[in-house]
Amino acid sequence: MTSICRRLFLISFSLLSFMTHAQSLDFTNAKIASQMWVVNDGVMGGVSESRFRHDAEGVVIEGLVSLENNGGFASVRSAAAFTAGTVALEVKINGDGKRYKFIVRTESSSRTPMYQADFVASEGWHTYRFVPGDFRASFRGRVVEAPELVFAEAKELGVLIADKQAGSFRFQLQSVRALADLKAN
Repeated sequence: MTSICRRLFLISFSLLSFMTHAQSLDFTNAKIASQMWVVNDGVMGGVSESRFRHDAEGVVIEGLVSLENNGGFASVRSAAAFTAGTVALEVKINGDGKRYKFIVRTESSSRTPMYQADFVASEGWHTYRFVPGDFRASFRGRVVEAPELVFAEAKELGVLIADKQAGSFRFQLQSVRALADLKAN
């Protein structure tokens, strides 16, 4: 009987340990990178373009933002799921000096608001940390009222370029790491 109790304890402890640590997305993994997709302003009549490809350092995302036909945004997205203990997300990016938005969706529908946090993707590899208070809810480019973001409710995340920044862009996305403790390195 002691052996069974010990096994149950170890299984329970392992499950609890798994559940209290947040999940991460490593885009250096080709399988994870291949599950990404692009969403550009073509969904609203625009003509901006973006594409991505995997390399040893993650995912290279590049394209051209056009303001023609009332367009002006391009993005890359990925499915996401984080545990209830997630208090921050760290995004590792090699940027081009342009302004971007790190986006999180809590619903799969494009008819619902998304949460956005602005940042400048500096040249070279940098890690950007986002907490729920950094995000504001928006719907089709306009800020809307919504509850504060809860990372455990995330279904999708991505990086978006907009704000009338016409022209080419290029950045590399290496990882999104979920943190259960703000003191984590």
